[in-house]
Amino acid sequence: MKFHIGDVVEMKKKHPCGSFEWEIWRMGADFGIKCLGCGRKVMIPRSKFEKSVKKIVKCIQPEDLEKPADK
Repeated sequence: MKFHIGDVVEMKKKHPCGSFEWEIWRMGADFGIKCLGCGRKVMIPRSKFEKSVKKIVKCIQPEDLEKPADK
């Protein structure tokens, strides 16, 4: 799966607040994700994040992929 900053993903396990949905706010060797239930931000390693994602709920495409080149 390809991920982008701003995507909302559903995780396999729920957060203690009861929410399954998280928003990606940082990408790299570690992923920064924010719980959409309580707003808690956490950083997890890329490998653990990729194993824990069930599906992408809302996909945000980068602007350069959405707009065709004018030239």
